[in-house]
Amino acid sequence: MTVNPDAAADAAAGAPDDAAAADARAAAETAEALVKLESIRESIDNVDAALIHLLAERFKFTQKVGRLKAAHGLPPADLAREARQIKHLRALAEESHLDPEFAEKFLNFIVAEVIHHHERIAADTGAITIVAVEPVGD
Repeated sequence: MTVNPDAAADAAAGAPDDAAAADARAAAETAEALVKLESIRESIDNVDAALIHLLAERFKFTQKVGRLKAAHGLPPADLAREARQIKHLRALAEESHLDPEFAEKFLNFIVAEVIHHHERIAADTGAITIVAVEPVGD
């Protein structure tokens, strides 16, 4: 086997250039990834801000519901409505490729806070809650 000394010398001399070029490509790719990452994070921040605004708007409506319930002695929680909402929002979550378990937990967290607000409104207004009672025997 014959070795070309010029080819061996060229390969040895080119190795540092190849490594430098690879390092430069890797650095450029990392810089590009960081720019994309920042753009994606800005989108996430915008969605987070929209969620906060939507939750604030939702709570404005639930405060009205709480005042209406308190004024008429209605209970803070409406279990039948909550069950319908959970079923509906789980279906929406599935359609949107969002984990329905997560969607249900999120809704339950919000509903618990709403009920707490309704209880506070009822207490602040001195409202008496009407509770349906099953008759006990004859």
